[in-house]
Amino acid sequence: MRKGILTIAAVGLLTTGGLTACGDDSGDKAASAKTPKIGVILPDSKSSARWETADRRFLEEAFKAAGVQYDIQNAQNDKTAFQTIADQMITSGVTALMIVNLDSGTGKAVLDKAKSQGVATIDYDRLTLGGSAQYYVSFDNETVGKLQGEGLSKCLTEKGAKNPVVAYLNGSPTDNNATLFKAGYDSVLKPKFDSKEYVKGPEDAVPAWDNAQAATIFEQQLTTANGKIDGVLAANDGLGNAAISILKKNKLNGKVPVTGQDASTEGLQNILAGDQCMTVYKAVREEAKAASDLAIALAKGEKKDTGQTVKDGDRDVPSVLLTPKAIYRESVKDVIADGYVTKEEVCTAAYTKFCAEAGIS
Repeated sequence: MRKGILTIAAVGLLTTGGLTACGDDSGDKAASAKTPKIGVILPDSKSSARWETADRRFLEEAFKAAGVQYDIQNAQNDKTAFQTIADQMITSGVTALMIVNLDSGTGKAVLDKAKSQGVATIDYDRLTLGGSAQYYVSFDNETVGKLQGEGLSKCLTEKGAKNPVVAYLNGSPTDNNATLFKAGYDSVLKPKFDSKEYVKGPEDAVPAWDNAQAATIFEQQLTTANGKIDGVLAANDGLGNAAISILKKNKLNGKVPVTGQDASTEGLQNILAGDQCMTVYKAVREEAKAASDLAIALAKGEKKDTGQTVKDGDRDVPSVLLTPKAIYRESVKDVIADGYVTKEEVCTAAYTKFCAEAGIS
C-alpha cells in the first residue's frame, strides 16, 4: 500500500492487545459470541462533502475486504434520526457501533445504550464529551487549528497587510472538534491581537456548520466592519467558500486571505484560483483504516492497543490521532497524488490553466 503524505502519530498503532486493558471491555465477550456486524452513523452530507465522498467509501472498502457485515447510514443532521438509526442498528444485532456525533448529549445517549446492550463503541472523528466510547479515532485537531492560524498569518504577510482586521467563522458550537480547532488557531493569532499586530474583527460560530448560514453571517460581519476585513479564519472549506461568495459580491475575493479545512474539491479549486489562502488536508483514508481496523476487531470480540489516550474529564480514552497537513497552492498536487481527489475532479475546464500553473499535469 502506498504510504501517502500523512503520518500516523500513534506509537504501536493498533497492535493486537488482547492482554492489555486499554479500555472498557463491556460487550467484548458478548460480541465474540455473535456474528460480527458493524454499524456506522455519519452526521450529514451538507457540512462537508467528505462524509459521503470519502469516509463512506473508505469504510466500505475496508469492511468488504475484511468480509464483515456492515451498515453505514447518514443522520443528515437530525438528532431524532440519529437516535432512531442507532436503535435500529442495535436491534439488528450490530456488535460494534461507530458514530460521528451531532452533539455530545445525543452521542452520549446512543453510546450508553449501546454499552448497556453489550455493543462495542467507537467515537469517529469527534469525541463525545462525557461519553462511554471504548475508542476515539480522529486527527490532532488542535494542530489542525494551529495550521490554519499559521496559514492565515503567512498569507497576510505575503499580502503585505498592516494591522489586518481578522474575522472568525468558527465551526458548530455543538462540535467538540470546533472547540479544538479554535484553541489551535487562537494559540497563533491571539498573541498577535494582544500585541496589536493584528486587530480582532467579528467572530461567530456557525450552527451545524451550515454553509448557507455562514454566508449570511459573514455578510453581516462585513457590514458590521464597514467592509474592513483583511483576513478570514474559516474553520473549514465550506465556511471558507461561503465567505468567498460574499467577498466576490463585493469584489474582494483574492484580496482577502481565507482559510479552510478538509481539502475538498471546491476548496482546492478556490486555492488554485487565488480566492482561498490554504486548507488543511486530513487523509480520511488513513483515518477510516484506523477506525475500521478497530471496529473489525471489536465486532469479533477482540481488543487493540492504540498506544495513546485522550482525556475526557476523568476518563482516559484509548485513541488514534493522525497528523494533518497544511495545503497551499503549490501543494494541491500532493492531495491529488495521494488519491483523495482526482485531477479530473479538480482540473475542470475553468481550472485547467490554474492546474497547469500549479504543476498539476
